[in-house]
Order: sequence, then C-alpha cells, then structure tokens
Amino acid sequence: MHAVASVTFGVNQIVSGVAINIIAAGVARFLSVIAFTGHGGGATQSPQVSAALPRFTMPFLAGGGLLGWDTPDLFGWLERRHWFLVGDLAGLLGGITRNLSVLTVLTILLVPATFVFLWRTRLGLRMRSAGENPWAAESLGVRVERVKYLGVVISGALAGLAGAFLVFEAAGIYREGQTGGRGFIGLAAMIFGNWRPTGVAAAASLFGYADALNLRSNAAIHALLLFIGAALLVLGAWYLWRRRFAGAAIALGVGVLMLVWYAVTDTVAREFIFITPYVATLLVLTVASQRLRPPAADGVPYRRGQQTS
Repeated sequence: MHAVASVTFGVNQIVSGVAINIIAAGVARFLSVIAFTGHGGGATQSPQVSAALPRFTMPFLAGGGLLGWDTPDLFGWLERRHWFLVGDLAGLLGGITRNLSVLTVLTILLVPATFVFLWRTRLGLRMRSAGENPWAAESLGVRVERVKYLGVVISGALAGLAGAFLVFEAAGIYREGQTGGRGFIGLAAMIFGNWRPTGVAAAASLFGYADALNLRSNAAIHALLLFIGAALLVLGAWYLWRRRFAGAAIALGVGVLMLVWYAVTDTVAREFIFITPYVATLLVLTVASQRLRPPAADGVPYRRGQQTS
C-alpha cells in the first residue's frame, strides 16, 4: 500500500505512512478478533506463544556446540580470571555471544549483508542511484519505479521481522500497541546512522541500550545521568577546541546540569525511566543533525521522464 501510494501516485511519504499506521491498527484488531477470540486470546492480545525459537551460542568464543562437540569458552575463561578490565570486557562479550535468539543472529548478519547488497551488487547500486538521482538512473536504463517498489517491500519485511522479534522473543505474546513507538525510534536510528548499514546498527545499539534500561533497575537510569553528563562535557570541550562556542555552551551547560542532578539525587522519577529512549533519541539527533546527508532524492516524487526542480 505504501509503495502504491508513494511511488505510483506520488503521495507524500509522511502522509502515506501516517495513514497506513492508522489503518494498520484497525486491521490488527480485526484480525485479532478473528484469530485469537476463543483460543485463549481476544481483541487486544494473542494466546501465549508456546513455540520457542532456536538459540545460538558462538563456538570457541562462548562455548557453543560445533558438529556435536562442545567448544572452549574463551570469554568465560577470561572472565573467571578476574583480571582488571579484561574480565569485565570478557563478561560483556560473553553476554552478547551466548544464548542468542536466531532472530538476533539473523539481524546481526543482515548488517554486512546489507552493505554488500547496496555497495557491491548491481541491483543495490541501482537502488542507491534511484535514491540519489532517479532521473539520471532512468537515463541509464534503470527501471526506477520497480527498484523503488522493491526497496519499500524489503523495508516492510525488515519492519515485520522487528515485530516478530517483539512477539516471539521480547514478550512471548502479541499485545495491541506493544511496539510502543519503537518504529519511530527505528526511523531516528536510520537518520542518525546517516542511511548507512553500519551507522544504523550503531544507532540502533545506542537507542536499544537506552530502551533496555527500562527493564533494569532505577539505579541504572541514575547512573546513566553520570555517563551523559561526562559525555556532554567531553563534547563541549571538543566544541571549544573547534571554536564552536554556541554548541560548547549548550553542551557544557546541559552536562553540568546532568552531573548536578546525579549528585543531589539517589534515584530518578519512574516517569523519566519510561521516556529515557525518546529523550536519548532527541538528544542524539539534536547533536548530530548538522552532519547528516540523506539521499538527495529522499521524499522527492518521481515521474518517469519528468524531472522536478
């Protein structure tokens, strides 16, 4: 639907996206009534998901199995040594390489796969050219509308994969509205990542970390104030060195406020915990917005043979 509206009919992508979001909420509830009512669910939620997805542990690094053989656990061995800093880093790396969901592994593999697709394959280069200058791509024989359709379909499939992760891994159940605005955070991650796979992965990790703090203790959010304050002080010093005095004043001022907040309080209001991911998103986009370079034709309606000014 989004491809038909934005590519074929040239509807503004924001208008089309908002309309589809509104329609999708009603369609999801309608399908929930049909599929879940009388089977342990209802109009707003599904039955508990009983089928668990396979788990994966990295061989040699975290002791995962390989062809029926239990490999050594390198990170676990280093963690048990309790060496300064090395043990902590090994524990962190062991946590992100052990007992992973197959969806998590697939998502990680999609980052290099997307880079190879967009920068090393003919179709990927055509897709990038359609985003930068569709009329130049058309003059070279690229079927721009077909490429744009394919891009929208792929992006929709990836968004669906994210929704499947929420149901099968994060919650084990489908609930109405369980995305909680994460789709817009994903859009912000794409912007902050400068439309590049590695940048988007880094941005998603940052926003995901802030979101994951909601599942931890109040002390974790309180400690985040110290980290943000220190990071802003470093950023402010860098702005001073570059003689960007306005940015330095803002960064240093907010950084000092964060450190004072951390020093005079022991906990953070529970309401702030829930808005932490969105606050982090706004702060990051505010700092990085001046250096972003979107595709030149992003959001520009395309008509075959008609170049807009």
